Formats: sequence, C-alpha cells, structure tokens
Amino acid sequence: MKELLRSTTAYRAMGRGEFGAALVLFPDEKYLRMLLKECAKRFFGAEDGSRAAALIDGETFSDCLIFPEEGGKLNAEDCDAISEESLLAPVEAGKKLFVLDGFHTAPALVQNKLLKILEEPPEGVHFLLGASAEFSVLPTVLSRTVKYVVPPFAEEDVQRALARKYPGEDVSRAAGACGGIFSVAENLLFGGGENFSLARRFLSLEGSELFCRELGERKDKREFFAALKSLLRDMLMQAAGKTEYVHSGGLVEGYSLGAIIAALGLVGEAEKQIQFNANFASCLYALALGIKEEKEKWQR
Repeated sequence: MKELLRSTTAYRAMGRGEFGAALVLFPDEKYLRMLLKECAKRFFGAEDGSRAAALIDGETFSDCLIFPEEGGKLNAEDCDAISEESLLAPVEAGKKLFVLDGFHTAPALVQNKLLKILEEPPEGVHFLLGASAEFSVLPTVLSRTVKYVVPPFAEEDVQRALARKYPGEDVSRAAGACGGIFSVAENLLFGGGENFSLARRFLSLEGSELFCRELGERKDKREFFAALKSLLRDMLMQAAGKTEYVHSGGLVEGYSLGAIIAALGLVGEAEKQIQFNANFASCLYALALGIKEEKEKWQR
C-alpha cells in the first residue's frame, strides 16, 4: 500500500515543504490517515527505518502533531490545543507540522475557528489537512490552502498492490470493480460476494421499494456501486459479443446495448448524489426506476 501512496503527487510535493497550509483530497477514507503520515515523513525527510519515521507512524514525533485521535472528529478542544502548540518552538526538526485528518467531517464551526491560523501560521509552522470530499470543506478554508487532489488509482496499480498484500488470491476482479479505491477492492475481495449477489438482484429488476429500503441500511455504499458497475460492464461486453465475460450470468438477457450504457450513466449519477449526502435508499429506488425505464425504452 505504501508504494501506491508514495506514487501520488501529494506525497512527492511534500518533499519541497513549500506551503503554510496544504489540503490533500483523497477518496479512500480508510487510508487517508496513512497517506497523511507518509506525506509527513516526506515533509521531514524521515527515511524508512529511521527513528523519526517510526515515531511519525506511531503518532509520537514531537514536531508532528496529528489531530484528532484516530477514529474521532476534529472539535473545538482540538482547535485550542493546536493554537497553543503552534506557539511552542520545534523540539528537534526545526519546523513543526500539524496533521488534521478527516477534515471533511469537521463541523463548520470548527473549520471557521482554524481560519486565522491557517492563513497566517506562526513562523516554521505548517498545516497538512486531509479530506475525502471537497464539498465538505468550507470555501474559506479552500482559499487558504494549497490543494493536492489524489485521483483514484489505475486498475493495474491496484491489482499489483493487492497481489503484494494478498499473495495467492485472485485479485483481478476486485481491482477491476473498485473504481481505483484500494479499500473498496479489499472489501470486494473478501466480502464482495454478497454485494455482487445483491447487485444481481437489483439488476434483475427486483429493485422494489422494499428491497431498496433494505439495501439503504447498508454502510458499504461504494462496494455495492462497484459491484453494480462491474456487472454492468460485463453485461456490456456480453451484449457486444464478448462471450468470455460470464460473471453477469444471464442478466444480459432483456438488456439492449443502449440500455446497459444508459444504466452505467445512471449509476454514475447516483454515486454523485450519494457523495452529496442523498438518502441511499431513495437514491437506489430512483436508480431502479430509471434503469427499468431505460430497459423498456430500448425494447420498443
């Protein structure tokens, strides 16, 4: 996983340290904190195996302060601690870095409280913010930071990373379905069978309101959408005569090529709505109706 994270432009840019406050936008929330710590090691020039690298990994390096505690959300008390700590001189590195993880979950009040120090940090003090969604970050914060956008990884890079981490596993389908999000690939690899089964039911037009409400209780939204898109892509290849693509089974029957292409577009739109906090169950039901409409339209 480290190789993937270190291939990003955000990681490479940290070696220059030319920022007062930087924001890293990374879509994989599970590995966001890990990326930020890799960036911090790059910022301090901490090489693998060094004392500083080990301390940063353990979140105990004196000049690299990571907020909030893992699993928590940035709050007003954290802001007070950051303000106080920023006035203290670095202990051993000659500069100080505040790493603010999960900034997309910080309430607007907390983000506003940090505006002044982000705009005018004390000399030698730097801020590294991490978020998985830009729309959750206030425009006033965005205007005060250098932004590094880390896009989803290429399928082949995810596949190689999965093969390194899980030797002996058949990782190709998980890599192909994950949309470039490594944690989604992992979930599909070990728990994806259920998501593929649910996606098959959904595409069999069992997407009733009750079924969609049941699906709406699930937390693994990305994994479900990944399985759905994977099946649709298989159906697309089958409809185009590529019979070696058999994962979708008999789903392709009754779907024209145009209906499948339209369905893929509708799934993409549904994903965008979920990113903006749309209700998952309602979004799924609307998606089911939309796919059914497209299927019937292309059958006329």
